[in-house]
Amino acid sequence: MARVVCVHGVGKQQLGEQTLLSQWTPALNDGMRRAGSPARIEDPDVLMGFYGDLFLPQGQHLAGGDPHYEWWDVSPGPETELLMQWWKRAAAVEPQVVAPDAENLLFGVRPMVQSALLALSGSRFFAGLAEKALIFDLKQVVRYLADLALRAAVRDRVRRIVGADTRVVVAHSLGSIVAYEALCSMPVHDVRSFVTLGSPLGIPNLIFDRVDPRPERGVGRWPGEPSSTAWTNIADARDVVALVKDLRPSFGPAVSCHLVPNGSHVHDVTHYLTKKETGAAIAAALE
Repeated sequence: MARVVCVHGVGKQQLGEQTLLSQWTPALNDGMRRAGSPARIEDPDVLMGFYGDLFLPQGQHLAGGDPHYEWWDVSPGPETELLMQWWKRAAAVEPQVVAPDAENLLFGVRPMVQSALLALSGSRFFAGLAEKALIFDLKQVVRYLADLALRAAVRDRVRRIVGADTRVVVAHSLGSIVAYEALCSMPVHDVRSFVTLGSPLGIPNLIFDRVDPRPERGVGRWPGEPSSTAWTNIADARDVVALVKDLRPSFGPAVSCHLVPNGSHVHDVTHYLTKKETGAAIAAALE
Protein backbone atom coordinates (compact mmCIF):
# COMPACT_ATOMS: atom_id res chain seq x y z
CA MET A 1 0.00 0.00 0.00
CA ALA A 2 1.02 3.66 -0.45
CA ARG A 3 2.58 5.87 2.19
CA VAL A 4 0.37 8.75 1.01
CA VAL A 5 -3.31 8.46 0.11
CA CYS A 6 -4.99 11.39 -1.64
CA VAL A 7 -8.73 11.98 -1.84
CA HIS A 8 -9.99 14.40 -4.49
CA GLY A 9 -12.82 16.88 -4.24
CA VAL A 10 -16.08 17.58 -6.00
CA GLY A 11 -16.59 17.59 -9.76
CA LYS A 12 -13.94 15.08 -10.86
CA GLN A 13 -16.32 12.49 -12.30
CA GLN A 14 -14.85 12.80 -15.81
CA LEU A 15 -11.28 12.17 -14.66
CA GLY A 16 -9.47 9.21 -13.07
CA GLU A 17 -6.77 8.16 -10.61
CA GLN A 18 -3.72 8.68 -12.81
CA THR A 19 -5.01 11.91 -14.34
CA LEU A 20 -5.43 13.41 -10.89
CA LEU A 21 -2.11 12.08 -9.56
CA SER A 22 -0.29 13.71 -12.48
CA GLN A 23 -1.38 17.03 -10.91
CA TRP A 24 -1.24 16.11 -7.24
CA THR A 25 2.16 14.38 -6.98
CA PRO A 26 4.34 17.26 -8.28
CA ALA A 27 2.36 19.71 -6.14
CA LEU A 28 2.85 17.54 -3.05
CA ASN A 29 6.61 17.55 -3.62
CA ASP A 30 6.62 21.31 -4.21
CA GLY A 31 4.85 21.82 -0.89
CA MET A 32 7.46 19.77 0.93
CA ARG A 33 10.22 21.74 -0.80
CA ARG A 34 8.62 24.99 0.39
CA ALA A 35 8.64 23.52 3.90
CA GLY A 36 12.37 22.76 3.60
CA SER A 37 11.91 19.00 3.75
CA PRO A 38 14.17 16.58 1.87
CA ALA A 39 11.34 14.03 1.70
CA ARG A 40 10.01 13.19 -1.74
CA ILE A 41 7.00 11.26 -2.96
CA GLU A 42 7.50 8.94 -5.92
CA ASP A 43 4.88 7.11 -7.98
CA PRO A 44 4.67 3.90 -5.88
CA ASP A 45 4.36 5.96 -2.68
CA VAL A 46 1.06 7.64 -3.49
CA LEU A 47 -2.44 6.46 -4.44
CA MET A 48 -5.59 8.40 -5.29
CA GLY A 49 -8.85 7.48 -3.62
CA PHE A 50 -10.91 8.06 -6.76
CA TYR A 51 -14.69 8.01 -6.46
CA GLY A 52 -15.84 10.51 -9.09
CA ASP A 53 -17.18 7.86 -11.47
CA LEU A 54 -19.68 6.74 -8.83
CA PHE A 55 -21.57 10.01 -9.40
CA LEU A 56 -22.03 9.43 -13.13
CA PRO A 57 -25.52 8.42 -14.29
CA GLN A 58 -26.00 4.65 -14.26
CA GLY A 59 -24.84 2.94 -17.43
CA GLN A 60 -22.91 5.98 -18.66
CA HIS A 61 -19.23 5.68 -19.52
CA LEU A 62 -16.62 7.86 -17.83
CA ALA A 63 -16.23 9.89 -21.01
CA GLY A 64 -19.92 10.77 -21.13
CA GLY A 65 -21.33 14.19 -20.42
CA ASP A 66 -22.84 15.41 -17.16
CA PRO A 67 -26.60 16.03 -16.91
CA HIS A 68 -27.71 19.38 -18.29
CA TYR A 69 -29.12 20.98 -15.13
CA GLU A 70 -31.09 24.23 -15.04
CA TRP A 71 -31.83 26.46 -12.04
CA TRP A 72 -35.16 24.75 -11.40
CA ASP A 73 -33.34 21.45 -10.83
CA VAL A 74 -31.94 22.78 -7.54
CA SER A 75 -34.13 21.08 -4.95
CA PRO A 76 -35.57 22.79 -1.87
CA GLY A 77 -33.90 21.89 1.41
CA PRO A 78 -30.17 21.17 1.69
CA GLU A 79 -29.33 21.98 -1.95
CA THR A 80 -30.94 25.42 -1.77
CA GLU A 81 -29.56 26.06 1.72
CA LEU A 82 -25.98 25.25 0.66
CA LEU A 83 -26.33 27.38 -2.49
CA MET A 84 -27.48 30.30 -0.35
CA GLN A 85 -24.52 29.89 1.99
CA TRP A 86 -22.14 29.92 -0.98
CA TRP A 87 -23.83 33.10 -2.23
CA LYS A 88 -23.62 34.86 1.13
CA ARG A 89 -19.95 33.96 1.56
CA ALA A 90 -19.01 34.96 -2.00
CA ALA A 91 -20.72 38.32 -1.52
CA ALA A 92 -18.87 38.84 1.77
CA VAL A 93 -15.41 38.37 0.24
CA GLU A 94 -15.94 39.62 -3.33
CA PRO A 95 -17.28 43.18 -3.79
CA GLN A 96 -18.49 42.49 -7.33
CA VAL A 97 -20.90 39.79 -6.14
CA VAL A 98 -24.31 41.23 -5.30
CA ALA A 99 -25.38 40.32 -1.77
CA PRO A 100 -28.61 38.34 -1.18
CA ASP A 101 -30.24 41.26 0.62
CA ALA A 102 -29.87 43.33 -2.57
CA GLU A 103 -31.29 40.72 -4.92
CA ASN A 104 -34.79 42.19 -5.19
CA LEU A 105 -33.35 45.52 -6.33
CA LEU A 106 -31.13 44.07 -9.06
CA PHE A 107 -32.76 40.80 -10.01
CA GLY A 108 -36.42 41.78 -9.92
CA VAL A 109 -38.89 38.99 -9.24
CA ARG A 110 -36.62 36.08 -10.15
CA PRO A 111 -36.80 33.06 -7.83
CA MET A 112 -34.12 33.08 -5.14
CA VAL A 113 -32.25 30.11 -6.61
CA GLN A 114 -32.05 31.75 -10.03
CA SER A 115 -30.85 34.97 -8.40
CA ALA A 116 -28.18 33.10 -6.48
CA LEU A 117 -26.84 31.41 -9.61
CA LEU A 118 -26.85 34.71 -11.50
CA ALA A 119 -24.98 36.44 -8.68
CA LEU A 120 -22.41 33.64 -8.43
CA SER A 121 -21.72 33.89 -12.17
CA GLY A 122 -19.89 37.14 -11.31
CA SER A 123 -17.73 35.49 -8.65
CA ARG A 124 -14.02 34.94 -9.30
CA PHE A 125 -14.35 31.81 -7.19
CA PHE A 126 -16.77 30.25 -9.66
CA ALA A 127 -15.12 31.80 -12.75
CA GLY A 128 -15.24 29.51 -15.75
CA LEU A 129 -17.71 27.13 -14.09
CA ALA A 130 -20.86 26.77 -16.17
CA GLU A 131 -24.18 26.96 -14.35
CA LYS A 132 -24.92 23.28 -14.99
CA ALA A 133 -21.50 22.33 -13.55
CA LEU A 134 -22.08 24.45 -10.45
CA ILE A 135 -25.45 22.79 -9.90
CA PHE A 136 -23.89 19.35 -10.47
CA ASP A 137 -21.24 20.08 -7.81
CA LEU A 138 -23.92 21.30 -5.42
CA LYS A 139 -25.97 18.16 -5.95
CA GLN A 140 -22.89 15.96 -5.55
CA VAL A 141 -22.19 17.23 -2.04
CA VAL A 142 -25.81 16.86 -0.95
CA ARG A 143 -26.21 13.46 -2.62
CA TYR A 144 -23.15 12.08 -0.86
CA LEU A 145 -24.72 12.90 2.50
CA ALA A 146 -28.22 11.69 1.57
CA ASP A 147 -27.61 8.52 -0.47
CA LEU A 148 -26.41 5.95 2.06
CA ALA A 149 -25.51 3.27 -0.50
CA LEU A 150 -23.47 5.72 -2.55
CA ARG A 151 -21.85 7.09 0.61
CA ALA A 152 -20.74 3.59 1.63
CA ALA A 153 -19.35 2.86 -1.84
CA VAL A 154 -17.40 6.13 -1.93
CA ARG A 155 -15.88 5.60 1.51
CA ASP A 156 -14.96 2.03 0.61
CA ARG A 157 -12.81 3.32 -2.26
CA VAL A 158 -10.68 5.13 0.32
CA ARG A 159 -10.66 2.42 2.97
CA ARG A 160 -9.36 -0.15 0.47
CA ILE A 161 -6.16 1.82 -0.21
CA VAL A 162 -5.36 2.94 3.36
CA GLY A 163 -3.00 0.18 4.43
CA ALA A 164 -0.45 -0.64 7.08
CA ASP A 165 2.17 1.52 5.30
CA THR A 166 -0.07 4.58 4.93
CA ARG A 167 1.19 7.48 7.00
CA VAL A 168 -0.56 10.45 5.36
CA VAL A 169 -4.09 11.04 4.10
CA VAL A 170 -4.52 14.37 2.32
CA ALA A 171 -8.02 15.29 1.18
CA HIS A 172 -9.58 18.22 -0.67
CA SER A 173 -13.08 19.70 -0.53
CA LEU A 174 -15.80 16.99 -0.53
CA GLY A 175 -12.95 14.48 -0.29
CA SER A 176 -12.21 15.73 3.22
CA ILE A 177 -15.66 14.53 4.33
CA VAL A 178 -15.11 11.19 2.59
CA ALA A 179 -11.64 10.72 4.09
CA TYR A 180 -12.77 11.78 7.57
CA GLU A 181 -15.63 9.29 7.57
CA ALA A 182 -13.44 6.54 6.10
CA LEU A 183 -10.78 6.97 8.81
CA CYS A 184 -13.41 7.11 11.55
CA SER A 185 -14.89 3.84 10.29
CA MET A 186 -11.57 1.99 10.50
CA PRO A 187 -11.04 0.28 13.88
CA VAL A 188 -7.26 0.66 13.55
CA HIS A 189 -5.00 2.55 11.17
CA ASP A 190 -1.44 3.90 11.20
CA VAL A 191 -2.11 7.29 9.60
CA ARG A 192 0.07 9.86 11.33
CA SER A 193 -1.03 12.97 9.45
CA PHE A 194 -4.54 13.81 8.24
CA VAL A 195 -4.48 16.94 6.07
CA THR A 196 -7.71 18.64 4.95
CA LEU A 197 -7.69 21.34 2.27
CA GLY A 198 -10.58 23.71 1.55
CA SER A 199 -12.79 21.53 3.73
CA PRO A 200 -16.52 22.07 4.31
CA LEU A 201 -16.50 19.83 7.40
CA GLY A 202 -17.22 22.68 9.79
CA ILE A 203 -20.42 23.93 8.13
CA PRO A 204 -23.11 23.56 10.82
CA ASN A 205 -26.38 21.73 10.14
CA LEU A 206 -25.72 20.97 6.47
CA ILE A 207 -22.38 19.16 6.89
CA PHE A 208 -20.98 18.95 10.43
CA ASP A 209 -24.17 17.73 12.05
CA ARG A 210 -24.63 15.07 9.34
CA VAL A 211 -21.17 13.47 9.30
CA ASP A 212 -20.87 9.79 10.20
CA PRO A 213 -20.28 9.20 13.09
CA ARG A 214 -22.50 11.98 14.34
CA PRO A 215 -20.91 14.52 16.70
CA GLU A 216 -21.50 14.00 20.38
CA ARG A 217 -22.24 17.01 22.59
CA GLY A 218 -21.29 19.29 19.71
CA VAL A 219 -17.85 17.76 19.09
CA GLY A 220 -16.94 15.45 16.22
CA ARG A 221 -14.94 12.27 16.71
CA TRP A 222 -11.19 12.39 16.09
CA PRO A 223 -10.28 10.43 12.89
CA GLY A 224 -7.91 8.06 14.66
CA GLU A 225 -6.09 7.99 17.97
CA PRO A 226 -5.50 11.59 19.15
CA SER A 227 -2.09 10.59 20.48
CA SER A 228 -0.87 9.31 17.12
CA THR A 229 -2.89 11.00 14.33
CA ALA A 230 -2.27 14.72 13.82
CA TRP A 231 -4.90 16.74 11.95
CA THR A 232 -3.98 19.83 9.92
CA ASN A 233 -6.72 21.92 8.28
CA ILE A 234 -5.74 24.49 5.65
CA ALA A 235 -8.03 27.03 4.00
CA ASP A 236 -7.93 30.26 2.04
CA ALA A 237 -9.89 33.00 3.80
CA ARG A 238 -11.93 33.56 0.61
CA ASP A 239 -12.66 29.88 -0.06
CA VAL A 240 -16.43 29.70 -0.38
CA VAL A 241 -16.56 25.91 0.01
CA ALA A 242 -14.61 26.04 3.26
CA LEU A 243 -17.20 28.29 4.88
CA VAL A 244 -15.86 27.53 8.37
CA LYS A 245 -12.07 27.90 8.38
CA ASP A 246 -11.41 27.01 12.01
CA LEU A 247 -12.36 23.42 12.81
CA ARG A 248 -11.28 23.54 16.45
CA PRO A 249 -14.74 24.42 17.84
CA SER A 250 -16.19 21.44 15.95
CA PHE A 251 -13.49 18.79 16.38
CA GLY A 252 -11.41 19.94 19.32
CA PRO A 253 -8.44 22.23 20.02
CA ALA A 254 -5.89 19.73 18.66
CA VAL A 255 -6.78 20.52 15.02
CA SER A 256 -3.95 22.67 13.63
CA CYS A 257 -5.67 25.30 11.46
CA HIS A 258 -3.95 27.56 8.94
CA LEU A 259 -5.06 30.29 6.53
CA VAL A 260 -3.13 30.49 3.25
CA PRO A 261 -3.31 32.85 0.23
CA ASN A 262 -4.25 30.95 -2.92
CA GLY A 263 -4.48 33.91 -5.27
CA SER A 264 -7.40 34.13 -7.69
CA HIS A 265 -8.08 30.35 -7.66
CA VAL A 266 -8.83 30.08 -3.98
CA HIS A 267 -10.20 26.52 -4.00
CA ASP A 268 -7.70 25.02 -6.44
CA VAL A 269 -6.13 21.90 -4.94
CA THR A 270 -2.70 22.47 -6.49
CA HIS A 271 -2.54 25.91 -4.87
CA TYR A 272 -3.25 24.26 -1.52
CA LEU A 273 -0.78 21.42 -2.05
CA THR A 274 2.17 23.66 -2.90
CA LYS A 275 1.91 25.67 0.31
CA LYS A 276 4.63 25.15 2.92
CA GLU A 277 1.97 24.54 5.60
CA THR A 278 0.68 21.57 3.62
CA GLY A 279 4.18 20.33 2.88
CA ALA A 280 5.22 20.56 6.52
CA ALA A 281 2.19 18.53 7.69
CA ILE A 282 2.92 15.80 5.13
CA ALA A 283 6.68 15.73 5.62
CA ALA A 284 6.33 15.44 9.40
CA ALA A 285 4.76 12.00 8.95
CA LEU A 286 7.20 10.81 6.27
CA GLU A 287 10.60 11.89 7.54
